[in-house]
Amino acid sequence: MTPVRFIQTRDGLSLAWSRTGNGPPLVKAAAWLTHLEYDAQSPVWSHWVRFLEGHFDYLRYDERGCGMSDRKTGALELSSWTDDLERVVDAAEMPTPFVLLAMSQGTGAAVEYAARYPENVSHLILCGGYARGVNHRGNTEAAKFYAAITDVFRMGWDSSNPAFREVFTKRFIPDGDPENVKWFNELCGRATTPDIGAELLRARGDMDATSALKEVKCPTLVIHAKGDNVSPLDEARLLASSIPGAELVVLPSNNHILQEDEPAWDDFRAQVLAFIGAPASEVSSPLTPREREVLDGICAAKSNKEIARDLGVSDKTVRNQITGIFAKLVVATRLVAILKMHKS
Repeated sequence: MTPVRFIQTRDGLSLAWSRTGNGPPLVKAAAWLTHLEYDAQSPVWSHWVRFLEGHFDYLRYDERGCGMSDRKTGALELSSWTDDLERVVDAAEMPTPFVLLAMSQGTGAAVEYAARYPENVSHLILCGGYARGVNHRGNTEAAKFYAAITDVFRMGWDSSNPAFREVFTKRFIPDGDPENVKWFNELCGRATTPDIGAELLRARGDMDATSALKEVKCPTLVIHAKGDNVSPLDEARLLASSIPGAELVVLPSNNHILQEDEPAWDDFRAQVLAFIGAPASEVSSPLTPREREVLDGICAAKSNKEIARDLGVSDKTVRNQITGIFAKLVVATRLVAILKMHKS
């Protein structure tokens, strides 16, 4: 059972938070459709929980209106989301500086917090994020579509027909298997109500944190799925080009929430651990005999095609195995993998 505590927001709402795991401190800014009690059971979110609490002193919380937090929203604006993040960090007495991770709309609060308290944030990681809502992107058709999605959410969320919810949820995990989509539909129903969810969507469309991007001083990693349907890749490019010194990594996925069975998830883990400089002791498990053979080919400067031919497997199999090797070695490139093996 996840240990859950509560704090009060500046406008009198109750926010639920949890701190688990061991390692360097990491805070995840809230994004919606989470539930502290059920996330660890869900195939949509459980691998995120396992990874983050397995490597970090991990602080997370349900945002206002969602999960175990108060089912009232109060003020839905960037300043309130940022204040909520600040109050949770203070209540948990997180050691500073910490790694600040944000997904999706949580990027706005994370960027504002990092700009406001540069001494508190050692690294900023933005995954599937955006600083400006759809109403600030100059795309009238996209704004109309977003308004239609919001109406579908309000009118069909409680329907016994899951097709209404899937109009919304399939945008988050379009490549998710049917069981994961079913889980996500059920989790969304537990996470919020139709009226509150629609108000949260509306507020996200109006969010604009672009003015704070240039004020971020810490090392920043922007990670984004190439085919993300919720947050376009152009928004990741805006983040990376506006935050001084930020790095952009584009992952081969269509999912807004990366799923455990896709190679992009291993890419994500490797990129995060390499970015914060995690030691080799963070490797999650030893290499398999086949992974050792693939790594030997890498160290011999062979191409993926050459390794595949030597081992009698497909190029795709080699690519997937290399992704797993990089995740276990906590590296992001062939060169770093070779250097690490020469040192060991």
